[in-house]
Amino acid sequence: MGDQRALDAVSRIERALARIEAASSRLKPFQTTSEDLAQLRDAHQALRSRVEGAIGELDQLLASGGS
Repeated sequence: MGDQRALDAVSRIERALARIEAASSRLKPFQTTSEDLAQLRDAHQALRSRVEGAIGELDQLLASGGS
């Protein structure tokens, strides 16, 4: 009984891998330009600044006891 369940699981895994391989062969390669990288750096810096600000506000709230 356990052997059949294991075989069924392996079969499902093999079918899933076949679907993944088929889907990946249809993907177009991603081309990165220096402009793309500059936009990603800018977005990263903006997000980083927002997170630093939020953490600073949390620190202040914790330091003041939440009031």
